Amino acid sequence: MAERTEKHGFAKQAFDKIQSKYDVAQAQEALQWISEMIGEQFDTSGDMDNVYKQLRDGRKLCQLMNVIVPNSIPKINSGENNFKLMENIARFVQAARAYGLSDSETFQTVDLYEKMNLHQVILCLFALGRKAQKQGVRGLGPKESEKNERTFSSETLTQGNRVISTQYGYNKGATQSGIIFGNTRHM
Repeated sequence: MAERTEKHGFAKQAFDKIQSKYDVAQAQEALQWISEMIGEQFDTSGDMDNVYKQLRDGRKLCQLMNVIVPNSIPKINSGENNFKLMENIARFVQAARAYGLSDSETFQTVDLYEKMNLHQVILCLFALGRKAQKQGVRGLGPKESEKNERTFSSETLTQGNRVISTQYGYNKGATQSGIIFGNTRHM
């Protein structure tokens, strides 16, 4: 990670706000899920430094994606070349988007590689876990809801138009006669 200058003013406030959203218990749950899915034992403490250490190279993320969708990331880079490691992270994010995650559910490479927003990385893992549950794979977090579309007959819809909303008043036969918009108050 390249050493960055210390933030001041609004930048520091924004960075501190982002960092305050980080949840250690959630991060630990995400690391445990990754460990079980890829079949590799490693330190799963939710400490921010540990999450960074475990996921920084992107290899575990790529392995996870390959377990969920086989051969979705055919080449996983190894070694210590920074650009190759960042490429692993970028490939994971690209595969996650192809799997169905939206842009707001994913993260940028710099969020993980330079430890800028680990909270967003954990949110991405939970979103991926929800999608995986929907596909029948052991997931993470709450189950994603399913669409429950309803269709009504035209007769039911016309009956709904006949009902007077309680916005107009409901007081033993109250009428709409007193509703006047734009009338000023006379004193």
